[in-house]
Amino acid sequence: MKENPKHIRISEYNYSLPDERIAKFPLPMRDQSKLLIYRHGEVSEDVFTSLPDHLPAGSLMIFNNTKVIQARLHFRKETGALIEVFCLEPIKPNDYVLNFQQTEHAAWLCMIGNLKKWKDGPLRREMTVKGFPITLTATRGECCGTSHWIDFNWDNPEVTFADILEVFGELPIPPYLNRDTEESDKETYQTVYSKIKGSVAAPTAGLHFTPRVLDALTEKGIDLEELTLHVGAGTFKPVKSEEIEGHEMHTEYISVSRSIIKKLIDHDACAIAVGTTSVRTLESLYHIGVTLANNPEATEEQLRVKQWQPYETECDVRPVVALQKILGYLDRHGMEALHTSTQIIIAPGYEYKIVKAMVTNFHQPQSTLLLLVSAFVKGNWRTIYDYALSHDFRFLSYGDSSLLIP
Repeated sequence: MKENPKHIRISEYNYSLPDERIAKFPLPMRDQSKLLIYRHGEVSEDVFTSLPDHLPAGSLMIFNNTKVIQARLHFRKETGALIEVFCLEPIKPNDYVLNFQQTEHAAWLCMIGNLKKWKDGPLRREMTVKGFPITLTATRGECCGTSHWIDFNWDNPEVTFADILEVFGELPIPPYLNRDTEESDKETYQTVYSKIKGSVAAPTAGLHFTPRVLDALTEKGIDLEELTLHVGAGTFKPVKSEEIEGHEMHTEYISVSRSIIKKLIDHDACAIAVGTTSVRTLESLYHIGVTLANNPEATEEQLRVKQWQPYETECDVRPVVALQKILGYLDRHGMEALHTSTQIIIAPGYEYKIVKAMVTNFHQPQSTLLLLVSAFVKGNWRTIYDYALSHDFRFLSYGDSSLLIP
C-alpha cells in the first residue's frame, strides 16, 4: 500500500508570509500578472500572457466554470444589531439550480455572523426586487457543526431566490483580504468564463485568464474544456490539528459532462488543470472510476469521494479504464453528466493519476492547498515559494500565478 499522509505534521508546511505580500486588489490588467514556471525542478518567470508558450500543442486544459454567488445577506434587528447570514450550500432543494429557481421559500446551510445577538424569532428585511416590494424572512433551524439550517421565505411568487441574492446579496471575498467587498470585486472576483452559480469563493487560478489568453491557447492547438466544482467556504478553513488526520475536509459538489469524460479518454487521461478545484475534480474522477471498476452497481452515494479513499483502496486501475467505467455508468443510466461530491484530500503520499501540469496561485501557509501542491512537485514546494517570496510575487487570491510541471 502507498504511504498514508494522515500523520503529516502541518507545521512542516509553514512559511513566513508578510501582510504586504498578500495582494489586496488585482492588477488593472488581469493577464499582466507574473507567472512562475516550475519545470522538472527548475524555476523561472514570465508574464501570464506568455502562458501558451510554455505548454505543448495538442494538450487538454481543464477550467472550472463555477460562478461566485453574492452569498452574504445582512439583516438588522429592531435592537439595531447587524446579523450576517452567509449562504454555504443549498439544503431544500439541495440542487443549486433548483434552489436558485425557488419562489417564496428556500433552505440553506449558513454561517451566522453575530450569532449571539440572534436569540430567537425570524429576521426580517424589506426590499424591492424586480420592481416588487417584498419582505424576506430568515428563520433559524437546527445547528450543524459551525453552521445552521436557515429557512428563507418571501411573499412574492414572481421573485426567485437567485433574484434576491443578485439584488441584496454581497459577494464574499476572502477573509484574509481584511477589507470590505467593493463594487469592483463583482467583476474582478469572477473568472471571465464563469457560468454556473454556486461558489462562495472564486477558483482564483482562473482570474488571470482573459479572452486574448484563451484565444492564444486555442491558436496554439490546446483543447479547452470546462467542468464545475462549487467552491465552499471550507477552502479557507485552517488546519488546526497538529497532524492532518485531525482535519476534516469540506465536501464540494462537482458536475462533469459526458463529453469531457470522452475528451479525457481521447487525451489518454492526461490534462493540464487550471486551479486546485479542477485538480480535485479530475483526480476525484479517477477514484470514482475505481469504485465503479470494483462495483459496477455502485449507488450514487457510493460514488461520493471520501477524504482518505485514495490511500485506503488499491488503485491499480489504469486512468483511461477508470474514465471508461464512468462513461459506462452514465450510458447505463442515460445521464449526460456526472453529478456527485468530493471530500478528497491531496497530500504528500498521493499519486496523481490525471493531472500532468497545473496553473495555480500561491497559497496560505499550513493550508491543505499547500499540501496538494507539495504532493504534485514531490515535496519541492519550498523551492517554488522561496523564489516567489524573493522575486516580488504577489500572494493568495488576487496575487500572481504559477505553472507547475513536475
